[in-house]
Amino acid sequence: MRAHYRSTHEPLSAHDLEQHGVHYRHLGLEKAVFQPVLDELSHKRGYSTQDEVKLSKETPNLPGVLKKFDDEHLHEDDEVRFLLDGEGVFDIRANDERWMRIVVEAGDLIVVPKGKHHRFELTEMCRIHCVRLFKDVAGWVPVYRENPPPG
Repeated sequence: MRAHYRSTHEPLSAHDLEQHGVHYRHLGLEKAVFQPVLDELSHKRGYSTQDEVKLSKETPNLPGVLKKFDDEHLHEDDEVRFLLDGEGVFDIRANDERWMRIVVEAGDLIVVPKGKHHRFELTEMCRIHCVRLFKDVAGWVPVYRENPPPG
């Protein structure tokens, strides 16, 4: 994970992210290592569904799929991702509305809390494979921000 404020490039640690409600942890890629952690997180936070998603240059209509994520939005449920392969970029609003840029890669677990404005894109690698956890898949519908602050 690499993280910084977009406006100043000031680096952010996992502890800094926690101060803004974003949970981050790095795990091993072996299922025997990561699955118990995901199971414990599911039990603690009430997630009941787990699936996997893969996006790459071969994904049909990839630009259309990614378009849903590039405008600032929030969800009425946590957005939980554990990366098995590839990379992704989360821009997440800090408590003071500045953008935090978080580049996640294989082994990274990130929880964007419900109600936290964010957006997502792939890196130049153009590949991501991740495990997703949900309380209710329907709760992961994006709610787009109508008048986002500058930045």
